[in-house]
Parts: sequence; structure tokens; C-alpha cells
Amino acid sequence: MTLCACGSGQMQQEQVQQYPVIQVNKSSIELQESYSATMKGRQDVEIYPQVSGTISKLCVKEGEQVKKGQPLFVIDQVPYQAALRVATANVRAAEAQVETARLDYDSKQMLFDEEVISEYDLLQAKNALAIAKAGLEQVKAQEINARNDLSYTEVKSPANGVVGTLPYRTGALVGPSMLQPLTIISDTEQMYIYFSMTENDIRGLIRQYGTPDEVIKSLPAITLRLNDGTEYEQKGCIETISGIINPQTGTVSIRCVFPNEKRLLFSGGIGNIVLPQQETDAIVIPQSATYEIQDKIFVYKVIDGKAVASEIVVAKQNDGKHYIVRDGLTVGDKIISEGVGLVQDGAEVSIKE
Repeated sequence: MTLCACGSGQMQQEQVQQYPVIQVNKSSIELQESYSATMKGRQDVEIYPQVSGTISKLCVKEGEQVKKGQPLFVIDQVPYQAALRVATANVRAAEAQVETARLDYDSKQMLFDEEVISEYDLLQAKNALAIAKAGLEQVKAQEINARNDLSYTEVKSPANGVVGTLPYRTGALVGPSMLQPLTIISDTEQMYIYFSMTENDIRGLIRQYGTPDEVIKSLPAITLRLNDGTEYEQKGCIETISGIINPQTGTVSIRCVFPNEKRLLFSGGIGNIVLPQQETDAIVIPQSATYEIQDKIFVYKVIDGKAVASEIVVAKQNDGKHYIVRDGLTVGDKIISEGVGLVQDGAEVSIKE
């Protein structure tokens, strides 16, 4: 009987498990919230020809870096050169007609002064001179159009950027009414990154900083996580916050700017914006100290030497390692920090130093 009693006491001692315990305090933590994002060049310009003709020369390659004003394509210039010569000849002929009409008018003015001809004849000469001058202006306008059409045969880049795909090659017939552009010039020296935040999230930032403009000024530099999981080497900043909420999604569009001197970012790419958010005076606990049942999160408080399961409410933002507790814990509470999966509610526990 004595042996049995000793064995029973020993088993009871062994059932009291030791667990590491932490005391709840308030601290500061920086969280990183991730948002899906799309990339777009600062300026994506679709290039369409302004005149019709066949491409006689291709001046660039796909992916080539070009400057503003650099030739991209040359459309057959022969018919436009001929049209310009005809327009120039018409201008010269019209100038000659004006001079002839002026001579006739001056002559009749002298005859009228000597009362040789009537006023009607003088007015006829004056009107003929006006008509000749009007004809000259008309052919001058035609010459300008012909000169412009000839200049349009050399399709130039409207901005600095990178050449996109080139679906049309030498010999292809192109024109202003074509559906597909000759190419797209993407100005990618700076990239616009677009992402969306929910109405509640953006209102929370506005309450924290005061106004949307203050949000833009106050938020720290943001990080871009690329589609392959790596982080872009340079930081960006928020440039604009849309004043319109999308009624279908309930989100607000936000635009960021990232430098792209090395051309590592491509227009049309996707990634994630990582937005840092600072929490001060918050109760922060490790996620290893919690367990989840039916979408509810619990911890084990140590009360009078026993583990007591307690439900807590946590913020949705987290860094993957910690939770910010909104409700369920107070400063000074002691909770089991590790091994919670082995603990039973109400079990006696011993604090492990």
C-alpha cells in the first residue's frame, strides 16, 4: 500500500507540465500590408501613321530605347514629294497672277485719274486683284498641307521610351484608319504602380493623418514585391489617391511612382505593393502563443497555476509572426507562449523559467 501511494503521487507530479510563459505588455510594431498592383509606364503612346502608304524603311528594333523626335518608320515619300512640287508650282503661278492683276489695277488707276476709263473698269481691276490674292492664299495653304504630309511620312517618336512590338514591316501598307498601331512607345524611366485599398482602410489612414494630402506626405517609402517574389531594389512613394470609390468593388485607386533607370520594370507587369503601417501602444503577442478553432483565435492564460483558454480578437494586419490583440487580453496577463497545441483547458501548468 505504501508503494502504491508513492507511485500515485509521483504520477500526479509528472502530469504538471512546464511551459514558457510571457507577460502581456504594450509595445510598438511596424506591420506590412500587401496589395495586388499593376505596372504601367509613365506614358504609353500608340503610334499611328497620319498618311497612307507602304513602309519603305524600318528605323528601330523591338525593345530599343529611343529619344523624342527619333525616326521610327519611313513611309514611301515619292508621291508626297511630287504633291509638294505641284503645290509649290501652283504657289508660283498664283504669285505671278497676283503681280499681273496688280499691274492691271495700277494701270487702270492712272487711266481713271486721267478720266480715260470709268469707275466700273477700275473696280473690275481691283476685284480681279483681290481674287488673285485669294487664290494665292489658297494654294499657299495647299503647299503647307503637302509639306506636312511629306513630313508625316517620317514617323517619329513623340516621347522618350522603349519600342514595343513591331507588327508591320517594310513593304506593309499602312494608313490612319488602321486598327492596330505601328508600335507602342513606353516611357518607362518612371513607372506608375496602381493598387486599390478598401474604403475602410483608406478612411482609417485619413483618420490617422488628417487628410488625403497628409496621407501622401506622411506615409513612409513603400516597397514593390515583384511577381517572382523578390523585392524591387528601389523604394517608391504614393503620388495620388483617387477621390472616387469604385461602386463595383468598394475600393479606391492609388497611384505610386517608382524610378526605373535600369529598366527592370515592364509596362503591363504585376506585383504587390507592401505598405508599412506603424502601430504604437499595442498589445503584441507571438502567433506561436495562439491556436485557432472555427475561425476563432485563442490563447491560454495562466491563472492560479492553471491554463485557461481565452478567446481574443486580433487585427487583420500582421507580419506573419505576431498578432496585434484588440480585445481579450490586458496588460499584466500571463499567457503560454509555446506548445499550446499540447495544453488542455483547465490543466495545471508550471511556469518554465
